Amino acid sequence: MTKIRRALISVSDKTGLIPFAQILAQAGVQILSTGGTAKTLRQAGLTVKDVSDHTGFPEILDGRVKTLHPSVHAGLLFIRGNEKHEAAIKSHGIEPIDLVVVNLYPFEQTVAKPGVSLHDAIENVDIGGPSMLRSAAKNHESITVLVDPMDYAEVASQISETGNTTLELRRMLAAKVFKRTAAYDGAIAAHLQKEFNAPRSDLPLALSIFAPLAQPLRYGENPHQVAALYGRFPEFFRQLHGKELSYNNILDLTAAAALAAEFREDPPTVAILKHTNPCGVGQGTGLREAWEKALATDRQAPFGGIIAMNRPLDGSCAEAISEIFSEVIVAPDFSPEALERLRRKKNLRLLQVLKWPFDGDSCDLRSVGADSFLLQRHDAKSETRSGVKIATKRQPTEPEWRAMLFGWRVAKHVKSNAIVYAAPDRTLGVGAGQMSRVDASRIAAWKAGESKLSLQGSAVCSDAFFPFADGLIAAAEAGATAVIQPGGSLRDAEVIAAADERNLAMAFTGVRHFRH
Repeated sequence: MTKIRRALISVSDKTGLIPFAQILAQAGVQILSTGGTAKTLRQAGLTVKDVSDHTGFPEILDGRVKTLHPSVHAGLLFIRGNEKHEAAIKSHGIEPIDLVVVNLYPFEQTVAKPGVSLHDAIENVDIGGPSMLRSAAKNHESITVLVDPMDYAEVASQISETGNTTLELRRMLAAKVFKRTAAYDGAIAAHLQKEFNAPRSDLPLALSIFAPLAQPLRYGENPHQVAALYGRFPEFFRQLHGKELSYNNILDLTAAAALAAEFREDPPTVAILKHTNPCGVGQGTGLREAWEKALATDRQAPFGGIIAMNRPLDGSCAEAISEIFSEVIVAPDFSPEALERLRRKKNLRLLQVLKWPFDGDSCDLRSVGADSFLLQRHDAKSETRSGVKIATKRQPTEPEWRAMLFGWRVAKHVKSNAIVYAAPDRTLGVGAGQMSRVDASRIAAWKAGESKLSLQGSAVCSDAFFPFADGLIAAAEAGATAVIQPGGSLRDAEVIAAADERNLAMAFTGVRHFRH
């Protein structure tokens, strides 16, 4: 096996760089470098040759041109063992480069800053880096290429043992490079498209995804399905206790976190979910009171469910929660008392929300088979009193207003067709995912009855308009006195008349919140 003799290192992210470079030096590898990377390496006592000395050409244009040179790219791209290539390299005095360590200018981080200028964005478009990465990755039969500091350890281990890397590892690293450069170009294209106001600039013209493996999963929704988690999940959630997360856990807990985030500015709020649907949501002066109200909505469904809250979990609420079996608890933090209590359940997963994962810039992505995808902005819209229209003769009372707006935010997170009966500080009945809105309303009322909760004076919240008056009539018969819905049906007049006939107050939001 031919040993790695020469490495070119040029990185923006210097995580783990010095220990890795020291191992290269111990293996007798010559290090070529540029600018700030060369300075960092020299300060660590390493011997470094400037790329400009290697190429015989100085860096120019404020560093925009430094590695774009035949001595670099021919040294990477020539096919080892090809007589014509070997002769060409020799005749031009070009030395082989066997290892490339490059990570790119931080374009994504730059454009994520509020108010970033176009000039700063453009200056963080890396040209030489992707070029070297692509050259090295193309010739991975002979070249080892690193774009992620997470891979330093494995490469260093192999070089220490044999002086080179295995073809299997080089292939994996090469594939990773092309994923990274594709994602990088996609981020640039998306930002410039938005900056230049291209048509439909709110979404990219082409979808490029680079999401590193976050963790393998035992299986998917069912044991016969292979699954893994990718992306930045660990930046948003930290697991503090319990079994490893499953595919279904992750679906459920992110849905729970999205619902809790809806109430992040509210009084203490607790939500209980099952299969991504809310079973109950409650508010109180403290989390324990909020928990009791949420649980009262449905005392059967929460078994094996997901619990989320908008405040750090305290010991009192943890004690109450521990009385039932739950899969996951999600909270911004956990008090020492809560942790001590809940860690007695060895399998219970405790997830701390490091930052709320959903906002107006987030996107929802779904596969629809046939190698096709749907992309949409996350539904971050939230309606207020000033944004809705009262369509009936009677105006809502203050408690009805509060109940409507509380239930409306919950209904947004219930699978369509969605009906939620609500009081000002709690859900009373939830009907989810039915083919008929009338059935959803009847199920929600039946669930309230099962829990011995009265719907008299409640607000009924519908994620989409009532296409006929029957759904509204069913809600009125169940005891609702206020209704909130988008409006927009061809039969709105008929629905309004039915509401007026029953002295209901009804608000039209003008906004639909389907959730499929």
